[in-house]
Amino acid sequence: MRQGMSDHRITVLPGDGTGREVALEAQRILDTIQNHSNHGFEQTVIDCGGEHYLATGEEWAEGSFELCKNETDAIFLGAIGYPGARLPNGDLAGGSVILGLRSGLDLFANVRPIKLYDGVPHKIHGGFRQIWEPGMVDMTILRENTEGLYHALLRRSADRAQGREEYEPEPMTFPGIEGEVAYDPRPISRHGSERLIRMGFEIAQTRNGAPSDGVRRVSCIDKSNVTRGCQLFRATFSDIASQYPDTEADYGYIDAFMQWITRSPEHYDTVVTSNMFGDISTDLGAVLQGGMGMAASGNIGDQHAFFEPVHGSAPKHAGQNKVNPIASINSIQMMMDYLGRKNNDDDLVAVGRLIDESVADHLREGKQLTYDIGGTASCSDVGMSIANRLADKLKER
Repeated sequence: MRQGMSDHRITVLPGDGTGREVALEAQRILDTIQNHSNHGFEQTVIDCGGEHYLATGEEWAEGSFELCKNETDAIFLGAIGYPGARLPNGDLAGGSVILGLRSGLDLFANVRPIKLYDGVPHKIHGGFRQIWEPGMVDMTILRENTEGLYHALLRRSADRAQGREEYEPEPMTFPGIEGEVAYDPRPISRHGSERLIRMGFEIAQTRNGAPSDGVRRVSCIDKSNVTRGCQLFRATFSDIASQYPDTEADYGYIDAFMQWITRSPEHYDTVVTSNMFGDISTDLGAVLQGGMGMAASGNIGDQHAFFEPVHGSAPKHAGQNKVNPIASINSIQMMMDYLGRKNNDDDLVAVGRLIDESVADHLREGKQLTYDIGGTASCSDVGMSIANRLADKLKER
């Protein structure tokens, strides 16, 4: 029996392919917390995505965006993407779910923790080998989520999700270029940059510094030697960095960063960057933590947030109960931390830490690993093992 129960409204969007399988394991963690703590979750599941579009002609039911906006405290998304599922304009069917939420709810920060757990090997040259020691990789990358090269697509998706006329940028001419031209504007604003960068410095305050030296450090990654948008991003970073004198400001260009993050990941604590650069660099970062199956994420704004694994729908593995659910479980850990901090609920933040400890214990033991990190365990076996560990920890409190 739960005393003094605190309830949160959670919308679950399983989506496509393996997203449906890992969503079940995310819900298992929510149920475990509810059964063994004072925290309750009112879960609403909404069918959505490309497969749903092919079956029904809609990406999700009418009113789903409004429910996510007005009647939800946090959202979990499994994955979006189904073979052959495209809208008449060529956009990915289901895009108004994931991209429409990012833009329509103004979720300006894509937050990607990159952490190597003890017991997780790296797949290099066809075999599994450990090349970074646990503890050497522990950073958080913040990717601007509403501007940059994806801006036009984000706006289109948000308009579609809300039933509005879809945005298209004004036609442009490009002197010196002939023939058919396709282009994507890359708007970067001071306002958009400032709120992302400030969140980066605030997140750094909650961390333990870089693994190599314990220094609290925020790194600005851009291409300001070439592009004007990045010059504005870097100038904004420098302005905000001056307001956090206890945090080291660090700078790098994206091409060099791709080398450094692989060679010396222990240097990095918190990283802020633009939309496309963040999209690319965080996928490389996932390699440092054992692969996409380990990579959780949060899409966070001032009022709303949704959380998702970043591995995609992986249609070729769908229905086989074989994919790694840890990215989804860690996305729920991020959700608990978000809800706890937003509502000044230290206990819910502590529950988030217990999820992380349960994942760490499971991986350290190494008896049940999915195929992507060298094992043969099923998705549900891993999810159940971690949920059982979490239940024990919650009961011991």
